[in-house]
Amino acid sequence: MSSISIIGTGNMARTIGALAVAGGNTVEVMGRDHSKSTDLAKALGGGATTGEWGAVPAGDIVIVALLSDGVVPAVAHYGDALAGKVIVDISNPFNSTFDGLAHREVTSIAQEAAKVAPAGASVVKGFNTVFRHVLENGRPDVFIAGDNAQAKAGVEAFIKSLGMRPMDTGGLEMAHWLEGAGLLTMGLARHGVGGWDFALGVTELPS
Repeated sequence: MSSISIIGTGNMARTIGALAVAGGNTVEVMGRDHSKSTDLAKALGGGATTGEWGAVPAGDIVIVALLSDGVVPAVAHYGDALAGKVIVDISNPFNSTFDGLAHREVTSIAQEAAKVAPAGASVVKGFNTVFRHVLENGRPDVFIAGDNAQAKAGVEAFIKSLGMRPMDTGGLEMAHWLEGAGLLTMGLARHGVGGWDFALGVTELPS
């Protein structure tokens, strides 16, 4: 199984953390508010631990579960503490009206994070096309993108431990299109599609 550090204490951090623990992975929680990190680690159970914000993560895979505008600053803040780690960006940079991406260039949060990541770190985009309730109750396919084959293999193994199927979309440049797919998912939800999500292959949805 995998060794996972989660930067963030919000809903997606809680959901992925719970799935990770249930899948037999070791989990560390890191947040700016240490008390929230401690509370989340206790809630996750399964030996989940609390790390210090900005310290070297214990996990080989570091999931940055922050809002899109916080991802690049967090990666820059951690700096060399992330050397040799696999950094997973799960964010969606929606604009204020949720009908477009916040950035207008053909880039992505993952690509921008890679620019500030230390040497030896690899960035992978993943989980951004799946609604939280589908992660909690379904078994969706999880699209990923990244330039390092070994890093992607590690993330794929982690996704499989959650009972889900990883789908490799290609290099990190595909992260831009995954963010577009996240936007499409949001558009469907806002127009009454409901429990359907863009992650193909869902085999179990809430009744």
